[in-house]
Amino acid sequence: MGPSLPNPAPAPEPRLFLVGPTAVGKTALALELAESLAAEIVSLDSMQVYRGMDLGTAKPSAAERARVPHHCLDLVGPEERYDVSRYRVDAEAAEARLAAREKRALFVGGTGLYLKVLTQGLFEGPPADLVLRAGLETRARAEGSAALHAELVRCDPASAARLHPNDEKRVVRALEVWLQTGRTLSDWQREWGFHGTSVVARPARIVGLALEFELLEERIRARVEAMLDAGWVEEARALAQGPGFGPSAIQALGYREVLALGRGELTRAECVARVTQLTRRFAKKQHTWYRSFPAIHWLSPGNETARAEARAVLAGEPLGPLSGS
Repeated sequence: MGPSLPNPAPAPEPRLFLVGPTAVGKTALALELAESLAAEIVSLDSMQVYRGMDLGTAKPSAAERARVPHHCLDLVGPEERYDVSRYRVDAEAAEARLAAREKRALFVGGTGLYLKVLTQGLFEGPPADLVLRAGLETRARAEGSAALHAELVRCDPASAARLHPNDEKRVVRALEVWLQTGRTLSDWQREWGFHGTSVVARPARIVGLALEFELLEERIRARVEAMLDAGWVEEARALAQGPGFGPSAIQALGYREVLALGRGELTRAECVARVTQLTRRFAKKQHTWYRSFPAIHWLSPGNETARAEARAVLAGEPLGPLSGS
């Protein structure tokens, strides 16, 4: 009789995700799903990591956090930089803490890049060159981000086509990579994967919520009005006068417009219209991101069977005969 072979390591459990565009209704469903799955919620939102940016990022309320514990919220001040590589470390740490208590993590949010890093890994890009970056940021302030975007069109047209000219943070990063390495960011990003990282490739169960854009726009507009009623102007003003906004946090939708409203440069109606339009455009970009994730099981939040169907998908159970997908 030969030597006994070691038992193979058990297959890792799938990661669970609830995604969708902003204002689609993820929060309410996430609370129900987390309770039914013995899970806690890990934020998949790139702006809810900033302390003090509560109203403007639609952060879960104190009551919602008391109902189900949330993780990866309020990690850094708005003046600090935060990126996807830091998120990966923080999300893994939260997941490990939950596993130690025999709890599942339910990742909830709309940041496609964060979804990508947890399902496809992180590309081996060059480390930040802070001196080079500072010079580019100085140029952006002096010349405008559109001028840097025009430069990016010449050296990395693929990245330029993907990035809005006003997305200063990412335009600067793309130019930084090109000037630092002589390779385009789009070239580096072909190396997405788990090599060289501590992330372990794992299966994923992903539920997505979607609405017709006309209905979604109505929800967005109503939410902007409610956020202003709740004190969004005062929140934005306090942050601007206190720690200030770093180059990452200021990308959060609506804060520039709300600050302009507070200074009297916009009327409330103009502010609501602009923030609604920006958010609707962002929701369309989110949908574009999601096309690279074919495993998403899409549901309508208005579908009366959606809750049961979402739970079945995340639990790995067969769908019932009334499935709407």
